[in-house]
Amino acid sequence: MNDILDIRLTRDPHGRLVLHDAEGDHVGVQPVRAFPLTDADGPVSVVGPDGRERLWIDRPETLPQEARAVLAEELARREFAPVIQRLVEVSTFSTPSTWTVVTDRGPASLVLKGEEDIRRLGGSALLVTDSHGIGYRIADAKALDRRSKRLLERFL
Repeated sequence: MNDILDIRLTRDPHGRLVLHDAEGDHVGVQPVRAFPLTDADGPVSVVGPDGRERLWIDRPETLPQEARAVLAEELARREFAPVIQRLVEVSTFSTPSTWTVVTDRGPASLVLKGEEDIRRLGGSALLVTDSHGIGYRIADAKALDRRSKRLLERFL
C-alpha cells in the first residue's frame, strides 16, 4: 500500500507521466477521475498503460504540492468538458437543432441530434452531448439567464 505523502508524479523526457511510489517507477500512467461529472474534485485513479490501477487517490488535495500540480495539469490536458454559461440561439425547436452557446472556453456552436442527448446529472446539472460526442455541461440550469432557461426548457 502506498503512503500518499511518498507519491511523486513527474514527466519523462518524452512527456509521459511517471508515477514514483514504493513499488518503483510506472511510466506512461494516466489519471482518471472516478466521478468526472458529479464530483470533479473527488477521487482519482492512476492507471498504467495496461489499464490496471496503480494508485487510488481518494482525496487529491492530500497529495504533496508538486504531485498535485502535475496531476491537475494532466487532468486538464485530458479532459474537455466546456461549461455552457448562456444559450444565445437555437436554429429550431425540433431536432436536429444547431445551438449557439457561450461556454467557459468561449463561443461555440453544437448540433443536438435529439432530446435524449440532454441528460440530468443530479440537482439541476445537465450534460448536453453534441453530434460529435463532445459533452457540454450546464452546471446549474436554474442559474442560467432568463432567455437561456426559456430556450432550454423547450428541449426538456
